[in-house]
Amino acid sequence: MRRLVALPAAAAATAALLVLGLAAPAHAAGYRYWSYWLRSGATWTYAQTGPAMHVPADGSVEGWRFAVSKDAAAKAVQPRGAADFAAICAGTPPVDGRKRVALVIDPGTGADAPDRGTTPPPPRTACAQVPTSASSADALAAVAKPLRYNSAGVLCAITGYPAAGCGDEVTSTSASPTSTHSGPSLGLLAGAAAVAALALAAVWQFRRRR
Repeated sequence: MRRLVALPAAAAATAALLVLGLAAPAHAAGYRYWSYWLRSGATWTYAQTGPAMHVPADGSVEGWRFAVSKDAAAKAVQPRGAADFAAICAGTPPVDGRKRVALVIDPGTGADAPDRGTTPPPPRTACAQVPTSASSADALAAVAKPLRYNSAGVLCAITGYPAAGCGDEVTSTSASPTSTHSGPSLGLLAGAAAVAALALAAVWQFRRRR
């Protein structure tokens, strides 16, 4: 009878290991794109709306960063460099009926460039002075033309960089990812726990019926 008891126990262990194996981090593809950020104090926050839908207040600081993220769920890479409104807009005096928005535009590193060996433009800052009703997209267009969008309205290039492509998928071997996951997702771990619990319950029922 010991052999029969071992069968459900083995099944429980196998089920748990199978789900945990599925939960292991995969070598997901990355995506090369311009990410959009809002500044609050000393912190960058990934924007939850598109720039055309966001109307910044006078004195706002916003950022753009071109980089490769490991996958769509990974945290994007933040803009580099100083992001101080007073410093960026020091040479742009206020004007009635208009607002000033400080922009940090970071084209990223050579590892993020679409073509290996390409040197991206250097990071820069700019102070956009636009009408008070202007969106973040309007502010960017005021200081960083030419902009390039795809048919879905996704921003593909700032000041013409990059010259081609838009949110292109890259493999882990073709680019150096700048952001990674540190482990399996919470949902997968919860699934593994649920499967293991069900399997152990089956073992308990089996023993109870003996």
